[in-house]
Amino acid sequence: MKQQQKIFVFLAAAVGLLVLPLVLQSFGNAWVRIADMSLLFVLLSLGLNIVVGYAGLLDLGYVAFFAIGAYTFGLLSSPHLTDTFPALAASFPDGLHTPLWVIVPLAAGIAGLFGAILGAPTLRLRGDYLAIVTLGFGEIIRVFLNNLDQPFNITNGPKGISQIDSLHFFGLNLGKKLVIGSYEVASVSLYYYLFLTLVVVSVVICHRLELSRVGRAWMAIREDEIAAKAMGINTRNLKLLAFAMGATFGGISGAMFASFQGFISPESFSLMESVMIVAMVVLGGVGYLPGVILGAILLSALPEVLRYVAGPLQEATGGRLDASILRQFLIALAMISVMLLRPRGLWPAPEHGKSL
Repeated sequence: MKQQQKIFVFLAAAVGLLVLPLVLQSFGNAWVRIADMSLLFVLLSLGLNIVVGYAGLLDLGYVAFFAIGAYTFGLLSSPHLTDTFPALAASFPDGLHTPLWVIVPLAAGIAGLFGAILGAPTLRLRGDYLAIVTLGFGEIIRVFLNNLDQPFNITNGPKGISQIDSLHFFGLNLGKKLVIGSYEVASVSLYYYLFLTLVVVSVVICHRLELSRVGRAWMAIREDEIAAKAMGINTRNLKLLAFAMGATFGGISGAMFASFQGFISPESFSLMESVMIVAMVVLGGVGYLPGVILGAILLSALPEVLRYVAGPLQEATGGRLDASILRQFLIALAMISVMLLRPRGLWPAPEHGKSL
């Protein structure tokens, strides 16, 4: 009977997720955009969970891989490079419109390479020292993006990159609405289904990783690195693998973000974004997939939903309270409340409590 209940709950959740954007778009595309960004942050949190949750490596510069993926997609799918470099314009007179099947694996590969580069010098670091180094790496990437407009304009500096191509699947342009008979499916809803598919595939990959020999080795390193090394686990290679795999998820998320927004700039990849992604993993439940997904959805959707709460509160106080500050205050209050009431996260791993 329990198995039948699980199947019923699973099917109900699947139907609900498929119908959700069609219901939300009747209230306005803004609500579907909130759902889209929530799924992107779920994808980012799943990648960071490999590094923080499975391997126990505190990474505060994870947003750098998000930025690398976004700029890889932006540079290869926009007129920026051909407008800046005449030689490229001569070689590609129609512009750089790199196919999806090339650009997404490339973004993932470059981000994974940078993940390994970050991991290599930090192999002997732990705890706070590791967090400081990764924090510096994230800031270095952001500073580079801000300043690589001189002497050669590669990233266009703080002005960012615009006119980025939307995604195309077998002739279907996700940047335009899809008309089926008399019914219209908005562009943001099409992106929702793409992001949902990526999240489902990522959850399956992360679950299989968790149960594999590599996943068990990561958890051994997380619990006690010295004991894991004494048992013959190659901690160096496994740490590098954790950084690289987590970065790959960030690169794919960044590519999707660039295509979805159509514009990217260094402001989108600040330190605050990294802190929020770490908070999603920690508040949801470190190392536990349902908890990580719940934390990502709540913390990504909550700031947007609170816009509709902060405005009326500002009006009620006669405009004495700034709406943006009030919204940040409410988010901080919610996070503090969760940490006080649920110190192990909103949905922690059941085995963790037993081991304690």
